[in-house]
Order: sequence, then C-alpha cells, then structure tokens
Amino acid sequence: MSDPTTLEWVNAAINGDQDAFGDLVYAYQDSVYNLCYRMLGERGEAEDAAQEAFLRAYLNLKRYDVERSFKTWLLSIASNYCIDRLRRRRLQFMSLDDEPVAERLALPSNDPEPEPTLMRREHSAAIQQLLDRLSPDYRAVVVLRYWYDYSYAEIAEMTESTESAVKSRLFRARQALAEQLGTGSASSRLGDPIMEGS
Repeated sequence: MSDPTTLEWVNAAINGDQDAFGDLVYAYQDSVYNLCYRMLGERGEAEDAAQEAFLRAYLNLKRYDVERSFKTWLLSIASNYCIDRLRRRRLQFMSLDDEPVAERLALPSNDPEPEPTLMRREHSAAIQQLLDRLSPDYRAVVVLRYWYDYSYAEIAEMTESTESAVKSRLFRARQALAEQLGTGSASSRLGDPIMEGS
C-alpha cells in the first residue's frame, strides 16, 4: 500500500487536479526513468518511454488499486511498455547487426575524468551491454529483481506472470549472462548476488 501523501495525490489527480499528478511525476520520475534506461539502453528512448508510462498511468488512474504500492503499479506500466517497445525494435532491426545501438552512437570524449568516475561509467556501460543482449522478458525480470529488489511475487504481478515463470526467467537470464562473460558466474563479475535464489 502507498503512503498517505501518494494516495492523496492520486485521489486529487483522479478528480482533475493537474498539480497533484505533477507531484506524482516529480516523486517517481527518477525510478521510472532509471528502469526505462536499464530496459532500453538509450537515454532519449528512455525519456520517451518514461513520459509514455506516466501518460498511461494518468489515463488509468481510476483503475489503480489503492491496496497496491503506487510505485509498483507505475513501474509495472513502464516495464510492460518497454518490453513491447523492445519487441517492436527487435522486429524492426532484425536485419542489422547485433551491436548495441548505444555502443554504435557513443562518441569518445577528450575531457579528462577522474579514474573512479571513469571506472564506474565503464562498469555501468558493460552491464548495460550485457542487458542489451537479453530478450525483453529476461531483461525485465533482471532489472526488477536486482536494481529494484522486488520479490518474485511482486515481479510476477508486475509482469502478469507466475512466480515459477519469474524464477525460470531469472535462472535462464543468469545462464545467458554467464555465457556472455565467459567462464564463471555472472554474479561475481557484476558485483551482485545474481546466483541467489536459483
């Protein structure tokens, strides 16, 4: 269940208060954008997807179940939209090579960067490239589990699936990540307890 302030904003927005919906956007925009970015791997596309997710949430506010977390409901809208977008993208670019779009468009910078910042960016870019190679369904469960720490039950609800299907997708996603990394587990390289729960 959401906090009282969020519920107050939701009710006000349902009754036509645009400012109240603006408060919801402000409160959750970072979480929605970050999920869209991890799913889509490109900043401009993530911004478009986040805007679309908020638009869909606004149009469906009356269907929101107040017993459910608003953030979970909102992220489920965003993740399902991103999955659909990835599937369309995959069909559209089937004939192109598999090199991630973000990697092709990245331009080198001549600006000096502190080593820790550079290492973090390289690590983040490497993780994003691994995510980009997963299927949309696998990518969604990995992001929701390891970036947002949702339970199997919550992910199943968000993706309109079952807990066993979520566990299966996570297991197969970990296998795919481990294969991409070469020998060894994906979890140790990513610095995340990805092998947990299999």
